[in-house]
Amino acid sequence: MTTTENSPPADADLLASGVAWNLDSLVDGRGSDGVSALMREAEQIVGRLVEYRGRIAQLDAVQLAEAMVLLGEMNDRLGRAGSFVSLRFSVDTSDPELGAAMQKFQEQATSLSTQVIFLELEWAEVDEASATRLLREPVLEFCRYYLESARRYRPHLLTEAEETLLAEKDITGSSAWSRLFDELTSAIVIDLPDGAVSLEQGLSRLGSPSHDERRSAAEAVTAGLEPGLRTRAFVFNTLMADKSTDDRFRNYDSWVASRNLANQASDSSVQALVDAVVDRYDIPQRWYRLKAQLLGVDRLADYDRNASIAEVEEEFSWSQATEIVLDSYGSFSPELADVVRTFIDEKWIDAPIRPGKRPGAFCAYTVPSAHPFLLLNWTSRRRDVLTLAHELGHGLHAYLAREQGIFHQGTPLTLAETASVFGETVTFGRLLADTTDPAARLALLAESLEGQIATVFRQVAMNRFENAVHTHRRNIGELSIDDFGDAWEATQRAMLGDAVEITPGYRSWWSYIPHFIGSPGYVYAYAYGQLLALAVYAAYEQRGDSFVPSYLEMLRAGGSRSPEELGRIVGVDLADPRFWDGGLAIIDRQLAAAEQAARDAGRI
Repeated sequence: MTTTENSPPADADLLASGVAWNLDSLVDGRGSDGVSALMREAEQIVGRLVEYRGRIAQLDAVQLAEAMVLLGEMNDRLGRAGSFVSLRFSVDTSDPELGAAMQKFQEQATSLSTQVIFLELEWAEVDEASATRLLREPVLEFCRYYLESARRYRPHLLTEAEETLLAEKDITGSSAWSRLFDELTSAIVIDLPDGAVSLEQGLSRLGSPSHDERRSAAEAVTAGLEPGLRTRAFVFNTLMADKSTDDRFRNYDSWVASRNLANQASDSSVQALVDAVVDRYDIPQRWYRLKAQLLGVDRLADYDRNASIAEVEEEFSWSQATEIVLDSYGSFSPELADVVRTFIDEKWIDAPIRPGKRPGAFCAYTVPSAHPFLLLNWTSRRRDVLTLAHELGHGLHAYLAREQGIFHQGTPLTLAETASVFGETVTFGRLLADTTDPAARLALLAESLEGQIATVFRQVAMNRFENAVHTHRRNIGELSIDDFGDAWEATQRAMLGDAVEITPGYRSWWSYIPHFIGSPGYVYAYAYGQLLALAVYAAYEQRGDSFVPSYLEMLRAGGSRSPEELGRIVGVDLADPRFWDGGLAIIDRQLAAAEQAARDAGRI
């Protein structure tokens, strides 16, 4: 690449060095003073809301709408302030000032939110006939589904005094433990032969074509996890015990029931998903046996699973990646490509790896009056290009759903992955179409298939790990490091079968996964979303351009309807018990395509 006056140096472009977000819009460019101003406004709104205490059951539709407008305005102020402090903290968790600012916000926000807990509790106590009548009124359309959904929690709500106590104690309880875990994992250093790197960079080395480099990286990751392993195990144990107490008081009959309720999914439907995926563990095992052939080994080790089968690992600069993703989204919808360009040009993305930066990638929806932000940890791999496309899918969903307002912008986790996986699949299709060399096509197909396995099968295996450790914590007691290792090894071995050797060091690799800590029960939603997105993409392949308007309608609808209603917009029936098998069959066909590509490339 030739550097011009207006383009970044080659190294900077490869590392996405200058791709940092600008958070000023969240606080009108006033920094910490802007946070304080938003908190004062929220406090004033709360003062008006408390005047409704004891009156919710007597309100007519217009009065209830007025109260809900105020609640939305409070959530907007808290959302802007909270997004600003948390996003600043996420890029440097080692900065004590940023940590203190986030803690201060959480304490202030909790103090304000607990003062309006009565709204949810009194609304839950409104008799069914009255609630039904109110929800038919057009004036409540902007929050109708939110109010309707809130009543699902009626059997699990406590008294106002109890709810207030739990909310206040959460600051020094589960939220504090989650923050500690984030700080501990962000500080992990992996000592590689060519120098010390972050955990994220160490894990990325597992994609190396070199077996020795993969083994060395795996050993270094295990060594890097070791110093704080006992502390992270204690954090996990404590949070599981805390959740068990909450579930007992709230009358949830299983460790995952509250998550299912939040996802608007029945316990039986989630179990059906898990069972369907477990029943097809033959898919990843079949792939890993094929991959062993491609790598020229008798059997893969756990650290070989993400190995590139390409002879040379291709690197992608930031400008190359954004061009690919823009072209991919543009091939589907010029409107979506325009929004993607806005994310890039307006500095809504933070991409480079930095010391203290939170691992992984995410999209922060913020609030409808602002716009989403994306966090990445760019390592210049093809996988990063697809991750960019994935997170932009989340961003597009959030951006288009802003018109639904603060109560209906977000979706349940089970639908939250639809746009992201769809965007990633479109981008993969673009990459594949531009790849004619048989060996390169095989490498690309392999990478996509491994993404499917990681998102569907690995996430369900991790769900089985969570099920094992939460059950152990509730029925037996605190888990030792060996107990965690046993559960991790058993649930991973069930998925991998005899196709992959599990090395002793891999037994501790459960200990850096943030979802187990901050979002218990979350991971199955990835499998749900992946299989749903595959069904949506199959509909696009069948219908072509005529599918685009209905897809955009679904994105714009946000969470204003039930999951079943949203699925029907794009012709997907989530109530069909055969739904999961259809998505799994698509992955099976992709595996068959990879097997054929291997033969075409003369690799088997």
